Amino acid sequence: MAKKVSKNARVAQRAQNAGSGRDHVKVVKSVKDPITGTYSYKEMMVHKEKVKEFFDAK
Repeated sequence: MAKKVSKNARVAQRAQNAGSGRDHVKVVKSVKDPITGTYSYKEMMVHKEKVKEFFDAK
């Protein structure tokens, strides 16, 4: 029979992974070319707390 992992053990595991890549997300922003009117896409890996800043920047 499988051993059940306690909730406290899972919380401790998340604390160990705090600096891992799980804090980053991939964002995609469409950018319109002012001359031709076509759209291109800007992709970037950003920390999840800086997503709003990425989309607010021009």
